[in-house]
Amino acid sequence: MEGTASPTPYDPTSVARWAPEPDKRPGRTAFQRDRARILHSSALRRLAGKTQVVTPGAGSPAWDATPRTRLTHSLECAQVGRELGAALGCDPDLVEAACLSHDLGHPPFGHNGEQALNDFAHDCGGFEGNAQSLRLLTRIEPKRFEPEGSVGLNLTRATLDAATKYPWPRGAHPADPASPKFGVYDDDRPVFDWVREQAPGTRTCFEAQVMDWADDVAYSVHDVEDGLHAGHIDPGCLHAEPERQEVFRVAVGRYVPADTDPAELAAALDRLQDQEWWPHGYDGTAAAQARLKDATSQLIGRFCLAAEAATRARHGSGRLTRYGAELVVPRGTRLECAVLKAVADRYVMQRAEQELLRADQRVVITEIAEALTARAPYDLDPQFRALFDQAPDDRARKRVIVDQIASLTDASARSLHARLTTRS
Repeated sequence: MEGTASPTPYDPTSVARWAPEPDKRPGRTAFQRDRARILHSSALRRLAGKTQVVTPGAGSPAWDATPRTRLTHSLECAQVGRELGAALGCDPDLVEAACLSHDLGHPPFGHNGEQALNDFAHDCGGFEGNAQSLRLLTRIEPKRFEPEGSVGLNLTRATLDAATKYPWPRGAHPADPASPKFGVYDDDRPVFDWVREQAPGTRTCFEAQVMDWADDVAYSVHDVEDGLHAGHIDPGCLHAEPERQEVFRVAVGRYVPADTDPAELAAALDRLQDQEWWPHGYDGTAAAQARLKDATSQLIGRFCLAAEAATRARHGSGRLTRYGAELVVPRGTRLECAVLKAVADRYVMQRAEQELLRADQRVVITEIAEALTARAPYDLDPQFRALFDQAPDDRARKRVIVDQIASLTDASARSLHARLTTRS
């Protein structure tokens, strides 16, 4: 395994790679190389074709809404994570690389597509976007080949660890065995075990915790911003008690623990609404857009500065890395973030037309899976056709079909679906 000197407080095992390889350009750190590999990957580019929350072109005719995609969300998450990580002493390139990687494994149609693929893959290990990200980084994305086959981007141990949000296999959640969240498929265990060689149990590393909070901050704030742009959210409704209670109902059990007192959520929303920059209305004008953009900036700063101050209060002023610290996010700050998530969920994701769209998307994924299963290796891309031919058994062949579908964008999934289902 490769281990090179690093000017950061990361030891040689942290910058080791699964497959040793020389540095093409002396002077770069190992984490700068990792960040560059992710930025140049086709998997990152494909995120431009995957919807985040609001479908492009689905806004009000009164103004042009250009909502975020998975790619723009990942770029914004990376910016937030890089700055917060640097402020706490992490290597900024390492944290940015983890943030850029965190959604790479998500399939077309987001969590809806994830559920449909999980249903299809129930007998070959299931499907989970985070486990798929690890698989993509260490196996599917073509960059480095060894005699035994592809090793993906061949990133450092620390970067792969920082990109691992759920460091356990299916059904092994440390607090909730029934949780659908996991970070590795059984046939990717060798590289996962190598990544987690020095990890204490199922604890996530400090950089992964920064990535996770940056993700929460970015999508909670920006999903509300996109919902306002698209005309789906009226901030005035959040002053009406029935609407507030509905938002809190959405939050409890989904974004906060089920035993959370709704009064705490009400206090969190009140704190946000009491800020002078809070958007109390939105009409799409340039002035309103500027006020909204300032509000998103204020919210991001509020959430990140609270975490930075609380973490420093506990761990001091030194450089915080790997397993030397825990990110501390005050409870009140987490509740404020959760309220924003619930607002976007209530007014954007729970619209009636969205449920109709989600039902159609599940049909698309299911019928693609059925058609590819019947015809494979035909209709698979050349990369996956070769893997299908090399697969040792039906379980492995089914996993290749899952990998093929997960690699599709929203548009390419619909295009492939149309081609497969209209063929006589």
